[in-house]
Amino acid sequence: MLTFKKYYLCLAVLIFVIETLIALYVHDDFVRPYLGDVLVVMLIYCFLKSFVKLSVWTAAIIVLVFSFGIEFLQFVNIVEKLGLEHSKTARTVIGTSFAWEDLLCYLSGIVIILAIEKLRRKTV
Repeated sequence: MLTFKKYYLCLAVLIFVIETLIALYVHDDFVRPYLGDVLVVMLIYCFLKSFVKLSVWTAAIIVLVFSFGIEFLQFVNIVEKLGLEHSKTARTVIGTSFAWEDLLCYLSGIVIILAIEKLRRKTV
């Protein structure tokens, strides 16, 4: 079940760099909150596919369930319940504010992944 796919790891690193640049330098009302959420599911997907041999659909579903799970943990204010409200790392990784729009962004990211993977399969 474990594997190593350099292609996916390189994509994960690239997306991580983009996400970091967005977090550091983009302070708008679209790219950071929405495009960032679309990209984060792509990052998680690529990282997962780097090391675990899963079908495209299985990996996509795992990432979507994980992302939705994190968002719902934000809904119940898990950071505060765990006493981590003063931890910048916890607040950044887990997040602190639930938004329905985020769920749509995660779903959009997964749809984009599925479309790219379908196109990639046709050309490979």
